[in-house]
Amino acid sequence: TLDHFRYVRDAVDLPVVAYDIPVCVNIKLARDTVNTLAREKVVVALKDSSGDEGGFRMLLRDLQDLPDFALFTGSEVVADAALLGGAHGIVPGMANVDPQGYVRLYDHARAGRWEQARAEQDRLIRLFQMVFFAANELSAGASGVGSFKTALKLMGLIKSHHMGKPNRPLPPAAVERVRQHLIVMNLLAA
Repeated sequence: TLDHFRYVRDAVDLPVVAYDIPVCVNIKLARDTVNTLAREKVVVALKDSSGDEGGFRMLLRDLQDLPDFALFTGSEVVADAALLGGAHGIVPGMANVDPQGYVRLYDHARAGRWEQARAEQDRLIRLFQMVFFAANELSAGASGVGSFKTALKLMGLIKSHHMGKPNRPLPPAAVERVRQHLIVMNLLAA
């Protein structure tokens, strides 16, 4: 893994950001690996979508002495806690559906308004429930990304909710549930 990132760094004239998303690649970046990559300046940042919030918190502590290294959470549901723990930012997939909500959360957190940040996080968690609407019919990844793409299509932001093969789009019943959910969450007119 270290050699892979070193190879990429040497092959490009751009800063390299590591993305820890084991649900898509079947491997979790080890804490020691991230520490080494950061300290050797192989990567300038990490986006952690691993779901391992404890591990992310330990990385925040491990790397706090590196002011030029940034740690971002990809979590939709614990962004407030990540920011409280020292995360530099949040890059959740659902921010495509409700960017203003995540901006509000971030702004509240950076201003130390933790009660307001928690309240916004709770609202976003309610919105996030759409990822489970097709969980019995599709893989977790397809249900999650599919719900985001469906929401974006319903909101008129993209033309299709189809995903790359072998993933299937949300079935019609789940599409209707997403539509109703967006209406309830005030993100779509009735």
